[in-house]
Amino acid sequence: MAKLYFHYSSMNAGKSTTLLQSSYNYAERGMHTLILAPALDDRFGSGRVTSRIGIGADAHIFNREADIFRIICDANEQQKLDCVLIDEAQFLTKEQVFSLGRVCDEMRIPVLAYGLRTDFRGEPFEGSKYLLAWADNLKEIKTICHCGKKATMVVRQDADGSVVTDGAQVEIGGNDRYVSLCRRHFNEIFHRA
Repeated sequence: MAKLYFHYSSMNAGKSTTLLQSSYNYAERGMHTLILAPALDDRFGSGRVTSRIGIGADAHIFNREADIFRIICDANEQQKLDCVLIDEAQFLTKEQVFSLGRVCDEMRIPVLAYGLRTDFRGEPFEGSKYLLAWADNLKEIKTICHCGKKATMVVRQDADGSVVTDGAQVEIGGNDRYVSLCRRHFNEIFHRA
């Protein structure tokens, strides 16, 4: 039975690296994957998943209006898919997460989704909320806070390094904008800002 997997973490835990490694493992065995990435994340170019350690792969882009089920069906008609992998899965909509379940249940193709659990305010993203609720398998990818404890939260910083406590939920950035922290340090920093 194909399953829907959600691999979640805070920033800089290696989600994209793990996704790329999984795709490589399938390809090494002569199997085919479809990598999906949100159009709004163009830090390394549109239609590209790139890891901080420098590896990357081409991806099919999607936006909030995309019919994920149709995209996967069309790709499967062109080349039988053995797995679907999704980078930055927090940007999926509720309907798109539901469609991923259909891919597993109706098409019998496993789906591996990778994303953040919460935003810079500690609030869940729409895609993450429904993946946490509906995925068959949840796996936390761990990273650490500056204190050495497990980082589960992330703060956004401005150009001067000051913590930002309001603004749009989605603002694309990397190490220049976001810092992963344990809950204790998140609460100390976020509520002091």
